[in-house]
Amino acid sequence: MGEVVNLRQARKQKARIEKERLAGGNRALHGRSKAERERDRLTSDMTEKFMDGHRREKPGDPDRR
Repeated sequence: MGEVVNLRQARKQKARIEKERLAGGNRALHGRSKAERERDRLTSDMTEKFMDGHRREKPGDPDRR
């Protein structure tokens, strides 16, 4: 037979694990210096400009069929 498990404790343990996983994601997202956030923003902007510059058709172009 399997081990007897207290369901209340199991639920609390599961909630703790989920909370820690979420906290880890928040630490990675918000726990950065101003320089790191600025670098990521600039990289994102440069990537977006690069992709927009290499489109075959511009969005909202009146010549588009």
